[in-house]
Amino acid sequence: MKIDPDTNIDLSAQIASSIRDLIVSGALIVDERLPSEAELAEQFEVSRPTIREALKRLAAQSLIRTQRGAFGGAFVNRLSYDDARTQLATTATLLLSMNEVSFDTACEARFALERACAPLVAERREEAQLAKMKVELEKQGESGLSDEDFCASDVAFHLALIDGAQNPVLSYHLSGSIEAMQPLMNMITYTARSRAEIIGIHSSILSGMEKQDGDAVVHDLERLENYTKKLAHTVMAEKRASREKTT
Repeated sequence: MKIDPDTNIDLSAQIASSIRDLIVSGALIVDERLPSEAELAEQFEVSRPTIREALKRLAAQSLIRTQRGAFGGAFVNRLSYDDARTQLATTATLLLSMNEVSFDTACEARFALERACAPLVAERREEAQLAKMKVELEKQGESGLSDEDFCASDVAFHLALIDGAQNPVLSYHLSGSIEAMQPLMNMITYTARSRAEIIGIHSSILSGMEKQDGDAVVHDLERLENYTKKLAHTVMAEKRASREKTT
């Protein structure tokens, strides 16, 4: 295995990418032990600290795990959907926090995905998802609930909704958009929003799911998207006006 020492890409990143390609292609299978640090250093013709840094990168992506002891070393990890969901949410959050994605783009994508999931949710939802949504709905109506806790409950409500589709691939893709975008949306709009309005829409969504009415759920998600965008535009316009007054 070779790397390009003349490129400006960090050596450890190149090595991590090379090993990741082997894992993704199936050349390295789940639970297989990687060569030792010394062996990898010889193969890539780099120092052992560089190999350690590459392995740290792979571990941070949950692609490998390390074990101590006589039978220890680095092994190809068995990535779970929960691990994948966490990674996707983290990546999406970083993109949003660095302003790589606009509010309207994020909002459009998030609700388009959730609406696409709605027919399956209405058809397949089980009592476990409905019960979770009811718990969160009751929590949202509690007096004295902080904005942070309201946001967390909002996220949990929608995660329970998408899990109702009983499709882990859909849940994986949607959870990233919800866990990353919902806090951003709430952070921008919380000063102008009406909790009662949001709770009312959530109640209607839950009712549609209970009746297994996919069209109703889609309609209510459209209402929620329009309300969210309206709030964001109002808040942003007020901020622009305030800045113009001070300049």
